[in-house]
Amino acid sequence: MSNSVKVINRSNNPLPVYETELSAGMDLRAFIPENVSIKPLQRILIPTGLFIELEKGYEAQIRPRSGLALKHGITVLNSPGTIDADYRGEVKILLINLSDAEFLVSNGDRIAQMIVSKHEQITWEDAKILTETARGAGGYGHTGV
Repeated sequence: MSNSVKVINRSNNPLPVYETELSAGMDLRAFIPENVSIKPLQRILIPTGLFIELEKGYEAQIRPRSGLALKHGITVLNSPGTIDADYRGEVKILLINLSDAEFLVSNGDRIAQMIVSKHEQITWEDAKILTETARGAGGYGHTGV
């Protein structure tokens, strides 16, 4: 990837930026005509006004902002959300309020973060047995607390 992504910004908000030199994610902002209140346990789809074109072999992941989750119980419901390289629609964020208080979202609020990552596609190989490991089939909670 050339480290550049084509973007159309139909909002009046600045483009997402890395907030620090070593940040992995860029904050996404709400693009809404009026404030939106999210009631406890309510989910709502918030537009960003952004349309992106990723190269083949890349995806954008939409993740919660840690401060919103900790301080207000606001998170991304389908986290991480995936934007595939062939999607050309508006980037929208599915927020949910897990607190017991209403939360107000205003135009320009930073509501989620986006990380662009390289990914692989696989093919399935039919098998009758799998390689043995020390863990084996041990699943949820098998290593203790």
